[in-house]
Amino acid sequence: QVQLVESGGGLVQAGGSLRLSCAASGIIFSIYSMGWYRQAPGKQRELVAIITSGGSTNYADSVKGRFTISRDNAKNTVYLQMNSLKPEDTADYYCNAQFRWSYWGQGTQVTVSS
Repeated sequence: QVQLVESGGGLVQAGGSLRLSCAASGIIFSIYSMGWYRQAPGKQRELVAIITSGGSTNYADSVKGRFTISRDNAKNTVYLQMNSLKPEDTADYYCNAQFRWSYWGQGTQVTVSS
């Protein structure tokens, strides 16, 4: 059974930082591309950042220079370090594992107050 469990969300003031974690089980983690997506109220889910099995990364323009995605294959965990948070970063953040199949976590809420 595949499980992706996000943690680390919460309420933070603008300019603050949060670190999201996503612990995966039931997959061969190292071969999966791992991504973070977010969905704000009334908006479509959007890609925030992705890291491939080889460690290549890609970011949405809106978070470049502020967010950093990383992975620890020994711990089957992907991280999203979020710095200089803005109110517009407020959303539910979801972890995704992509190989031949795609799996999603349940999400963690991030609220940035102005």
